[in-house]
Amino acid sequence: MYELIKESINSDESALELAKAEKDVESVVDAISELSLEETMKLGTRFKKFPIGCDLTEVVVGTCASDLEKMELFGNCKLANMIGAPIHICAYAFSDIAEKYGQRGVEIMEEVYNITDVPLDLDHFGKYGAMRLPKHITGCGGDCYNKGPGFTECPRGRIHERLIDKEKAEEMDKEKWVQLSSSVAINLSSVQSHDGHAAPLEEAEDLANLAKKYGKGLEAIMFVGDGYDELITGFKKAVEMDVDVFVIEGGPFNRCENTNESFAKAIAMSRILCPGKVVATNGAYESECRAGLRSGLNVIITGFPKNHHGYMCGFEPGTARRGKFGLPRVIEIMNEEIQGGATRVPVQRDELLALTHAVKLAGPENIYPKTIGSFAIGDAHWATIQNSKMYKEMNLPKTLEEIANSVNGNIVSLHGGRFISWLVAKELDKQGIDEIIITDSNPWIERVTVDNLQEELNATIRIGHCNDRDSGYIAKESIITTTIPKIHNAIKAKIPHAINIV
Repeated sequence: MYELIKESINSDESALELAKAEKDVESVVDAISELSLEETMKLGTRFKKFPIGCDLTEVVVGTCASDLEKMELFGNCKLANMIGAPIHICAYAFSDIAEKYGQRGVEIMEEVYNITDVPLDLDHFGKYGAMRLPKHITGCGGDCYNKGPGFTECPRGRIHERLIDKEKAEEMDKEKWVQLSSSVAINLSSVQSHDGHAAPLEEAEDLANLAKKYGKGLEAIMFVGDGYDELITGFKKAVEMDVDVFVIEGGPFNRCENTNESFAKAIAMSRILCPGKVVATNGAYESECRAGLRSGLNVIITGFPKNHHGYMCGFEPGTARRGKFGLPRVIEIMNEEIQGGATRVPVQRDELLALTHAVKLAGPENIYPKTIGSFAIGDAHWATIQNSKMYKEMNLPKTLEEIANSVNGNIVSLHGGRFISWLVAKELDKQGIDEIIITDSNPWIERVTVDNLQEELNATIRIGHCNDRDSGYIAKESIITTTIPKIHNAIKAKIPHAINIV
């Protein structure tokens, strides 16, 4: 495993081989622990590349705090919705706000669901439903993050001071919360060392089972900790529980001597081990965020003022405290660290709509964790998006079957080589099409898609050499297999007769 990981630093072919291979947690952690910071960053970045890993960079936004009014909460949610940022639901804060208005927490959740359509990410949820905490905890100024490394647990004993009677009073709403959510977060840091920083494992297991029952995306929060044994324990449990997204917390819960290097290594390890190919952080100092982004980090959970994620990501000890508006700062950090990607940084509403269109076109029966060839169709984002209101309300002009049925010739060119082309190709193959040409502006995407499809399909799959016009001329029929309007329109201008999917 060490040699393959070492080779993957500079080789796409080795990275593909590693992505397809069975992976042992300890072997991956051991190998990456031996790498330099530069090697770690190159490896992590290589695994943030289609189809080895999700290549999107995204913000998820905490919009709530216990001392907000409903107007402020709803305004924050509407703003997040306008920019296309998924909303991170701190269940205890929703319940505290509801209590002030004589409502139940889930009623506020329903109101937010009704005024937004982006994915809703549920956190701070336990065996009885929304966690409830005393005011001196919900109004905490962020002592641990402001003071700096390192802690093994919350210095205020946050988890141990839960108001269990209040939680039990609304236990009947537990499943409704999950039904309204797109994804659910569990905290596994209790198995990494002890339960000083999280609810017991039994609560995480209960919630994981509930999330799977309703087909929701599942995220596991783990801290960097000692950078080795505690990561191995957390990763093993996350893989065992079939988690979709790894969420790595650094900041004061990164106790390593070189915190930036350790955070980068934890992200690179996660890139290789995470089943759903999406890696996030819910808490990281600015320097860790930068090191993580250079090592393949997909998602930073940030927040509006008063939300604790507003200061947990993107600041440093001495400045990371309650009241900070982290969202604009995190966006700027991302833009300074990530250049030249396939989409805007971070992804915005247009990209989210295009991705949702692709997921809806694919259908739940076809997407991650389902596979074609050696790779899943999509990633953890696809599992989350199919549970969003945006997905439910999106109307499709054509189904996959209708697109395939509109083809008459025996040679078909597909323009756009990502996951939708895989599904269209599979549908065409069912109809006995002889030859499929894959063309994309990125030669790597062309080649890896052709090789992967040829593993499973009977039709001959050919490379289009990044040339839409020539591929369209050779083929009897052409289909534009991208849901991004700008790219779709550019291809349509070259091949006016091409069949549309948008």
